[in-house]
Amino acid sequence: MTRRSDGPDRIVAIELDQGSVVRWTPEVQHERNVAIFDLLEDNSFQLKDGFPGPYEVALSLRDNNLVMDVVQRDSRAERELILAVRPLRRVIKDYFIICDSYFQAIRGAPPSRIESIDMARRGLHNEGAELLREALVEKVDVDAQTARRLFTLVCVLSLRR
Repeated sequence: MTRRSDGPDRIVAIELDQGSVVRWTPEVQHERNVAIFDLLEDNSFQLKDGFPGPYEVALSLRDNNLVMDVVQRDSRAERELILAVRPLRRVIKDYFIICDSYFQAIRGAPPSRIESIDMARRGLHNEGAELLREALVEKVDVDAQTARRLFTLVCVLSLRR
């Protein structure tokens, strides 16, 4: 795999807790796979006041919190980061609603309608990624693209249908 970010401050493996997920539709599975592929292909992730990377990260939900188990690939040093999901709930809910509209629209709506919904979807995704980045600011340095991909994975974990 070609990686544009080969420095140590990156995620080299990511796992989602399967127990946190009720079920995934084919569309959700596709979004998950794309987010993981893109994240591993190019990301910037550095613990503050912690050990250097490269990192292996496991994401899960526990007691309404996002739990990030971060392990250094070489030394196996570990750190658990816990973030409240509450500040993200509204944007996650709105994102699910707009994604449902988008997936319905691509099955037959006019291109202009699909484009409008997609613009709204991307806007909510950016908003969620920025909220996640702000929540991580004291614990982890991440770039905007890494935050976007992590937000997608948080949404996948949050799916409760």
